[in-house]
Amino acid sequence: MSRLTDLIAQAKMKDSALGRELEREFKVLSSRRSFGLNFERHSPESVELPGRPVRKGDKVRVLPPRGSNLQGDDRLWKVSSITKAGSEILARIELFGRQEFEERSVSIEDLLVVADFKDYIYPGLVSTGKVQRGADKPFHTVINGENFHSLEALTFTHRAKIDVIYIDPPYNSGAKDWKYNNDYVEAEDLYRHSKWLAMVERRLLVAKELLNPEASVLIATIDEKEYLRLGLLLEQTFPEARAIQMVSTVINPKGTGRTSEFSRTDEYIFFVFFGTASVPDKGGDGTESEVRWRYLRRTDIESARGTKKGGPAQFYPIFVNEITHQIEEIGAPLPHGVKRETVASRPGCKTVFPIREDDGREMNWGLTGPSLRRALDDGFVRVSSNASSVLQPYVFSYFTAPNVKKIEQGHLVKKGKRPDGSWIITNPEGKSSRPTTAWQENSHEAGAYGTSLLRSLIPGRKFPFPKSLYAVEDSLRFFVMGKPNAIVLDFFSGSGTTAHAIMRLNKQDNGRRQCISITNNEVGADEQIALKKAGLRAGDPDWEKWGICDYITKPRIQAAITGQTPDEVDIEGDYKFVDEFPIAHGFEENAEFFTLTYETPIAVSHNRAFSRISPLLWMRAGSKGRRIETVPSTGWELADSYGLLVDLDQASSFCRAVDAQSEIRIAYIVTDDDRRFQAVTRHLPSWVEPVRLYESYLTNFRFSMGR
Repeated sequence: MSRLTDLIAQAKMKDSALGRELEREFKVLSSRRSFGLNFERHSPESVELPGRPVRKGDKVRVLPPRGSNLQGDDRLWKVSSITKAGSEILARIELFGRQEFEERSVSIEDLLVVADFKDYIYPGLVSTGKVQRGADKPFHTVINGENFHSLEALTFTHRAKIDVIYIDPPYNSGAKDWKYNNDYVEAEDLYRHSKWLAMVERRLLVAKELLNPEASVLIATIDEKEYLRLGLLLEQTFPEARAIQMVSTVINPKGTGRTSEFSRTDEYIFFVFFGTASVPDKGGDGTESEVRWRYLRRTDIESARGTKKGGPAQFYPIFVNEITHQIEEIGAPLPHGVKRETVASRPGCKTVFPIREDDGREMNWGLTGPSLRRALDDGFVRVSSNASSVLQPYVFSYFTAPNVKKIEQGHLVKKGKRPDGSWIITNPEGKSSRPTTAWQENSHEAGAYGTSLLRSLIPGRKFPFPKSLYAVEDSLRFFVMGKPNAIVLDFFSGSGTTAHAIMRLNKQDNGRRQCISITNNEVGADEQIALKKAGLRAGDPDWEKWGICDYITKPRIQAAITGQTPDEVDIEGDYKFVDEFPIAHGFEENAEFFTLTYETPIAVSHNRAFSRISPLLWMRAGSKGRRIETVPSTGWELADSYGLLVDLDQASSFCRAVDAQSEIRIAYIVTDDDRRFQAVTRHLPSWVEPVRLYESYLTNFRFSMGR
């Protein structure tokens, strides 16, 4: 059927009246469908590659003149030759895929490379920066690139290794929120739904290869415009899934105004379960049902020291033993006007006052000294170290009086103590239950905990409809608890909420989970108009800096880790709900940012592209520590988690070195000779996975988009 739509489109270009008649008859035929999900798969899907150098043999489009807001020539051309004419480089191009022949010369500055869905691609990655605060933890990775191509590359690095996929695809609202074949899909597009389904299906089919079949989950959020079609698509794409469930969740309690319809408050989340993956029992081991403790330092300005709500009885020093990290003494309150520097220190202790990190403002504690002492003696105060902070080297939380009463009433129970002497408090035995399919949590409100939170992290930068951080965190928690090394993928990552949520989950249980985030660098439709008027085009540095990845995703993830805005100002406010602490504290995590590149076969086969292939080898080995950036002149080299052997005459030395380094998990062996490859693998330790790389590299890193 998709072939027919292509032929009709060609007919309309030659004879619009005939094309319209054929289209009308086609609609009649296509309406006679069997039961199930039927849609046009609209192949080929093509992607523009701004910034990619123009080469002979490339498919290209001719751009409109600079400063113009015209659509430009949407026909495809093929570059037959490239010549230099004075200071200008000209490309000779021929019309591609048309019966009529047309040829012209165009400056390569006016050409944009296009990749068709059936083309072979040779992906690589170029690092564009990193943030390191997590010592030897694995790196979260952010890939700026077309997500289908990026998923193809991940079939080399993460096949059957992904524990959770979380995606928030475009909702197909009819607004200018996504493109198909480089054009925005708008409400009046007759093929709007089938284009959306074709786009999603292709990506799900590749993602299917990445999920761990033994135990994994795919999570997809959607609204009412496509939830019916998405549900059927998931059933058809994943017949092997153990179960598929849909949850409704309130994200806007006030409702979205509609002129003649119900105000919408919710959206939907699909959960697709594979293997043994399941929703854990909330009362199972007590970890999920722990009751939230309140952050001791007050956060509202109305409770600052010296204000009406900030009485002097709640501003006092807390002395924490630097060895045991427990409270040794609670000091006397300081009257207003008495400087905290006048308080004498205690040997072996840190003196902690309620001070805001972002501006150094003196706040108040949430309890008076005597009340804090009673709570401490009763095991209702928690102390956590915060070594990265100067003003707040320790963070305190306490169990509120209403919750203490619930313990007395039997609604909550004590289930042992932590090393700091505080109680572990959970739901009573016998009252366990699993979450329902209708969620109405204050923490899931997208405005307060999506838009407003993003505004705090990257002030002045707008992103449409970011998810609540805590909604994503809650969705993921079910399936990564008990998996401290889980790998999570989001290939519609947008503002980077999924990676941010994984960092919070890591902090809550000292996990080492990693997130792979994929997004493109698309510039918003409104911004494009202004940039075009300024004479800019996609691929220009001053255009690309406004793209989603460079302007939103990367700065947001960096801000979350460092606790500072892009202007290096401490972020105001506190995280809430399950784990409360100042946003300015950041996270002890590592992240590296990459841009997807498109290599040429000749460059790959002659190892000239090795530096761009090396991140793929590093990611397959766990995205941890140092990586090998160039082909080793000595014949082999070891990084922190993998080794590379390019000269098999050095195999004995390589195997001995691998055996002596217990952290090595993968050995890449470059050879076209299967017998020699097997001979090397016999001498490797049992814990090392041997991976064969062909000498030409083409077989390793060539992907056909058409499959």
